Amino acid sequence: MGVVEQETAGRGGTVRGRPRSETVERSIVEGVMRLLEDGVPLADISIERVARTAGVGKATIYRRWSGREELFIDVLRTAEPPDPELPGTSMRDDLIVLLESVRRRGLANRSSAILHNVYAQMKSSPKLWKAYHTAVIEPRRRITLDVLRRGQAGGEIRADVDVELANDLFMGPMLLRSVMRPDGGLDEGLSEQIVDTVLQGLGPASTR
Repeated sequence: MGVVEQETAGRGGTVRGRPRSETVERSIVEGVMRLLEDGVPLADISIERVARTAGVGKATIYRRWSGREELFIDVLRTAEPPDPELPGTSMRDDLIVLLESVRRRGLANRSSAILHNVYAQMKSSPKLWKAYHTAVIEPRRRITLDVLRRGQAGGEIRADVDVELANDLFMGPMLLRSVMRPDGGLDEGLSEQIVDTVLQGLGPASTR
């Protein structure tokens, strides 16, 4: 029985195919990681090469990813710390969780030569960087903007605050230290410090 049949055999009853599907996807992602660990540049990692490394057919990869860019994005997501669940208790709490996620990704980038090299190579590949921006960066930005709008509606920041600018004010310091200043401190507690400092300027007059 082939992969497609295994994946569909359990529909309407048991889900026999799902573990096999997850195993195949994991082997493909791990195949890309092995190539990166061996120092193979992203530009030289073709679907055919990934298939050989993972021990699967090219059709198996194309059933799951439309092409190299989509596959590489999933590989990066696997290597990065997972995106957090927001507590939803307040704008401040949600922003701290979001900034903490950026801090942890920055630490992972510093400690992982593979992640560091992949990010550098992505930025020199406009097509791949655009795909990553569309699939990963922009959705994260929209989440932060939604948090800020809810906070604004709830009176946690002033009604006249431009939420797009506020997003940059909150995220900017952490991104600066994570990306532009490899020697900049990313200590625990930095997320709270940034959020509380910016809120002092954006909060209602009664809170300042």
